Amino acid sequence: MTQQQITIPDAEFLRPGHLACPGCGAALAMRYALKALGPRTILVIPACCWSVIDGPMPYSATLVPLYHAAFETAASTATGVKAGLVMLGDNETNVVAWAGDGGTFDIGLQALSGAAERNEDIIYFCYDNEAYMNTGIQRSSATPYGAWTTTTPKESLKREQKKNIMEILAAHRIPYFATATVAFPEDFIRKVRKAMTMEGFRFIHVLSPCPPGWKSEPEDSIKLSRLAVESRIFPLIEVESGVDYHLTYEPSGIPIREYCSLQDRFQYLSEEELDLLQQSVEREWRRLVHNVSGESHSSGERQASGSGGAVRI
Repeated sequence: MTQQQITIPDAEFLRPGHLACPGCGAALAMRYALKALGPRTILVIPACCWSVIDGPMPYSATLVPLYHAAFETAASTATGVKAGLVMLGDNETNVVAWAGDGGTFDIGLQALSGAAERNEDIIYFCYDNEAYMNTGIQRSSATPYGAWTTTTPKESLKREQKKNIMEILAAHRIPYFATATVAFPEDFIRKVRKAMTMEGFRFIHVLSPCPPGWKSEPEDSIKLSRLAVESRIFPLIEVESGVDYHLTYEPSGIPIREYCSLQDRFQYLSEEELDLLQQSVEREWRRLVHNVSGESHSSGERQASGSGGAVRI
């Protein structure tokens, strides 16, 4: 898993003065992504935090063209932009859909699946802050087990596992799927550059700490991104053609408590529930290792992990 050293480019395509909250992972994720993508890029952004972060019309925080789309249409709008460029003879511009977890895991899943099934030639980024943060911190299907949101208050915390978007996209056999975090910028930029060398539908899943929604300190966002990787709750991986799984970083496997302790959204979990969350992380890690090694799952492990629908830990 040794990777070629990547130097973070000096060029900046994100202006200072954007409207992100202090410590926003999504702002730093956009900065890194644009450094890798370069100036020949068009962004398509649906309703999400980033539609606010970019600034009010006629202003924009990005130095590349940006098209605002409806909540559920990131993938389909990006598909149309790409088709228009091709008709004009432009096959070089990167067309990027940039959406949150609500517009990807939930509201935009139909457009996402359609574009993935057709293998549309776009790059789709999901900056995942694990809830509908822009509209008031409501639960999404990307919200992890036991997390507080305004629609899963302490009396009724979320009891379902986070939707596995990796396996959904792998089932579409897309050319490239990868995970990334702002705590590993060289890994992030390498994956974006690799995606740029490919054709077809490419998907990059970026964990994006949200201090207001995670009830964490703004200065802890990078630390939380690293702890998410080291605890194995968010491994750094690549999946090519839906079948070739690769780890790009070997996590240390620290206890999940270290990650949860810096987020008050998990403050209502009991010790028993934290143990259950730890067991879930370990089970999903074993599934991933099986995929990386090319081994098949046992029927018992498939049953333990669930076979669809809301899976309770």
